Amino acid sequence: MLVNERQSCLGQLSEEQRTELLGLPREKRMAALAGFLGDAEEQVLERLAAETDLPLAASAEFDRAAIGELPARLLHEFKCVPVRASENGTLHLTTLWPPEPGMDDWIYAVSGRRPVWSLAPAEKVADYLTQHLGVGFDSLDDAALDELDEQQAEQESDEDETATIVRFVNDVVSQAVRDGATDIHVEPQEEELRIRYRVDGMLVSVPVPENLRRFQDAIIARIKIMSRLNISERRLPQDGRINFRVGENVLDIRVSTVPTMYGESVSLRLLNKKSLPFTMEEIGLLPRDQEIIDRVLVMPHGIILVTGPTGSGKSTSLNAFIRQINSPEKRIITIEDPVEYEVPGVNQMQVRPEIGLEFADALRHVLRQDPDVIMVGEIRDRDTADIAIRASLTGHLVFSTLHTNDAPGALTRLIDMGIEPFLVASAVEMVIAQRLIRRLCKSCLRMERIDPTELRGKMALLKVDFQEAEGVEELAVSPGCQRCRQTGFKGRLGIFEILRVNETLHELIVTGESARAIRKRAVEHGMRDLALCGWEQVKLRNTTLEEVLRVTAAD
Repeated sequence: MLVNERQSCLGQLSEEQRTELLGLPREKRMAALAGFLGDAEEQVLERLAAETDLPLAASAEFDRAAIGELPARLLHEFKCVPVRASENGTLHLTTLWPPEPGMDDWIYAVSGRRPVWSLAPAEKVADYLTQHLGVGFDSLDDAALDELDEQQAEQESDEDETATIVRFVNDVVSQAVRDGATDIHVEPQEEELRIRYRVDGMLVSVPVPENLRRFQDAIIARIKIMSRLNISERRLPQDGRINFRVGENVLDIRVSTVPTMYGESVSLRLLNKKSLPFTMEEIGLLPRDQEIIDRVLVMPHGIILVTGPTGSGKSTSLNAFIRQINSPEKRIITIEDPVEYEVPGVNQMQVRPEIGLEFADALRHVLRQDPDVIMVGEIRDRDTADIAIRASLTGHLVFSTLHTNDAPGALTRLIDMGIEPFLVASAVEMVIAQRLIRRLCKSCLRMERIDPTELRGKMALLKVDFQEAEGVEELAVSPGCQRCRQTGFKGRLGIFEILRVNETLHELIVTGESARAIRKRAVEHGMRDLALCGWEQVKLRNTTLEEVLRVTAAD
């Protein structure tokens, strides 16, 4: 029980504050108490643990064997979870607020074991419950419907189930935001409804309640209603969008549905326009590469192209470049699909294909707006390429992206679109090919010695000269921790291949040489490929050789 001394946490509250605090759900009390006291939640948790003689379980892992002994509804109601192996007829439980009278009896009644309590941060307990019981488990718990009186069930069950589905969908999106996901995939299977997040470029299965399959149609219908799609049309693909508020931020969610064998598959792309764009350092540019780019960014005209597959961070890099040169003296206009980051002082425009506003049409009108710098989200066709090329030749600095595998390929791609080689050679100042690799988690990072023979083999697979590894005896690894959800990685950074068009390359482009020939000459003049850039990040303890191999092996 809580102590009632004047200097205790609760003793410092007024009667009104104490009544308000204890009237809140258990999961909200710690934050409220910290607010009343004006202290950080971590400090209040430590004080409360000392006052109640409860140990802190900050580093404990939940006991997967024991968690099945308690009903999910009870775990949710008490906001508790079994931790470490329990013995001698006891059950070690951690919770986010000191236990109240009656909780011990309930635990003993359903498990036959006496609880031994500890305290843990609210976020950690919530993560435990989500990992084992699934996202939104409390929303879809059958007990939520069973608690209705039989006479009310017929009238209220439909309304209750609707509210349940609304809460569940909101929980799924909110959890995705907390996990840093960029996409949510809702995938009907023969025996289950699978939900997966894309986190740091990798698909991660989301733990979901076992009874999720029975709510499949209602969940998909709810997403379609939120995105203003036709819920009765299940035979054709549909596209829509949702504005979803998370705290003070509003997410722009792009929704796509396609019919599959077992129902409609739904994909949601999460875009937070209010999130801060990355700086050039944050996207992973090494000092040498940043110096090359800085020299081109101050040029009054020309084209800078960023290439790579979908999801390789091209738009993020372009926004970092725009922020670098943004100033009151420059009129900057962007044409994007969609607008991923809002940049103060920049005029940002979104294409709308449904009303005929494509990149080429938008670019024609933008050129009449007296811009100094133009960013075109993507060059998709000859019309857009032709206008962009001519804009650069008439005194504008133009940024854009192309879908090619490497930097030299962007030059030959423009020629394949029908642009004259001499125009490409004259207009393009720089091409940057990039990929995103996962960043090692700093919380569990450590150094390990590596066998020279093993290192030589991996360097050979990477196609990097073994001399680059001279003096390297150990490499960084992250075995995994709670912060990175046992993956060993937290966040991503870019690796870059930067091709600067000089006089020698100008001649090769004009004469129509292949991308292979252009690449060979560019390397002779100092261009570093993606693999070598990745190796530099390995040496800086930012990632692993295996991660660089995973991303660049196909190239």
